[in-house]
Amino acid sequence: MDINYLIELDQLARQEGKKYDRKRLLYNEIEQSSGKHFTGIIGPRGAGKTVLLKQLLNEWKNSFYISLDTVTRGDIFDIAKHLREFFKIEILLLDEIHFQKNYDGQLKKIYDFLGVKVIFTSSVALAIAKSAYDLSRRVRLVKLPLFSFREYIFFRTGTLLPVLSIGDIIDKKWTPDHLRYGYLFEKYLCGGLLPFSLEEPEPIPLLNNILKKILQRDIPSITSLLVEEISLMEKMLRFIGKSGVDGINYSSISRNVGITKYKAESYLNLLEQALVLHVIFPKGTSVMREPKVLLSPPYRLLYNDYEYARGGLREDFFAEMVSNAMIEFHYLKSTRGSKTPDFLVRDDSGDIVLEVGGKGKGRSQFKGIKVDRKLILSQGDEIDALRRPLYLLGFLY
Repeated sequence: MDINYLIELDQLARQEGKKYDRKRLLYNEIEQSSGKHFTGIIGPRGAGKTVLLKQLLNEWKNSFYISLDTVTRGDIFDIAKHLREFFKIEILLLDEIHFQKNYDGQLKKIYDFLGVKVIFTSSVALAIAKSAYDLSRRVRLVKLPLFSFREYIFFRTGTLLPVLSIGDIIDKKWTPDHLRYGYLFEKYLCGGLLPFSLEEPEPIPLLNNILKKILQRDIPSITSLLVEEISLMEKMLRFIGKSGVDGINYSSISRNVGITKYKAESYLNLLEQALVLHVIFPKGTSVMREPKVLLSPPYRLLYNDYEYARGGLREDFFAEMVSNAMIEFHYLKSTRGSKTPDFLVRDDSGDIVLEVGGKGKGRSQFKGIKVDRKLILSQGDEIDALRRPLYLLGFLY
């Protein structure tokens, strides 16, 4: 353990944190959190977890920042004990905790014996889910997603609009301001979800670097993979990204990538836990449980330009917003030759059938659907008895 090296990095982190005046909406929730529990911040790479920790570092006295992908010797319990004893550190800010072996056991020891509060981040939800210890009493997990459309508008304009429910969208319970910023939606879909896009006019090449780090560092940090398996996952993502959204499942991936269905399922699970894609299952138990696979936006833009990718991006956006809002949803499994809406969503009032698409979609999509609440979410500003702007889903959280 080279404590002087860690102190130097902590000082650099403090200087870096001072560069960012604007704060994610989650910041206040964490900053005002009280109690003995630790806080784990889970979110995709590029969401701003590191910046948030560095901002908290400057807010809290007796705090200390460590990026665990830079720690090659010692474990976090020993480091925390040393910092507590010699530097009176009370709050430890640990970035990318999944790089530390046996992190869960060390967190338990810190909680039980040191009296040091810990805020940690991870880009791999699987690292937390596979914990060998019961951390539920000691750790509160919160999610830092990429920008919702609501938060993107807040960072772009300074205006923070109220959250909408899907019921609000159906019943037209929005304000004029919710519609006023629809002109920003295309720019948002083309990379504006990424917080660093506010400072980087071309965010997609940087997203490619993020994906490489996920495949080559994050996922191998929590599971054993052969080099050729990483190449297969890259090939799988390329196939998903270049294809349309319909028919992408275990079987089609297996055929086109040249792997077994078991491997396809395993790789998709890892990539979902790394917050790169969504694996969505159909409603009901009487259908074959082949999933529908969507990418987390805007990853699809790594494989196609916006005009070609737009249809897939719309469904990617839908899944991202509904998932982050913790709303139950499924895709609707179509029968050959029939038109079927895309998704079934459930809220407190029951089921809602939703079609995500362009201007050509109409009532024929719902033929034979015995659900009272039906909605078409289209890209644009058209509003009628059945149609709502897709971007309104960006106000779910």
